[in-house]
Amino acid sequence: MLKGPTKRYLKHRPVCKVTFKLPKKAAPRAKKVTIVGEFNNWNREATPLKRLKNGDWSVTLELQPGRQYRYRYLIDDSLWENDWFADRYVPNPYGGDDSIIEV
Repeated sequence: MLKGPTKRYLKHRPVCKVTFKLPKKAAPRAKKVTIVGEFNNWNREATPLKRLKNGDWSVTLELQPGRQYRYRYLIDDSLWENDWFADRYVPNPYGGDDSIIEV
């Protein structure tokens, strides 16, 4: 069963560990997936996801709690994909939507 990003708040530091997952179904033939958003200054190369044995893609980031972040997935440097299970979506200036994660 597919589900959205998981959030784990740390007790010893003001950080939330968020695990983002892009299901295999969203990128069945992808060779590379990155997550691009406000947390990495929209850098297309900064945060690659790792392909899991089941074909899904995943990465865990430490984000500052009490904020929301815009983001999207970039598949093979050419196809943008939203998180199917984002907390919500907001319009972006390019005629599409950005995914939102609230931590």
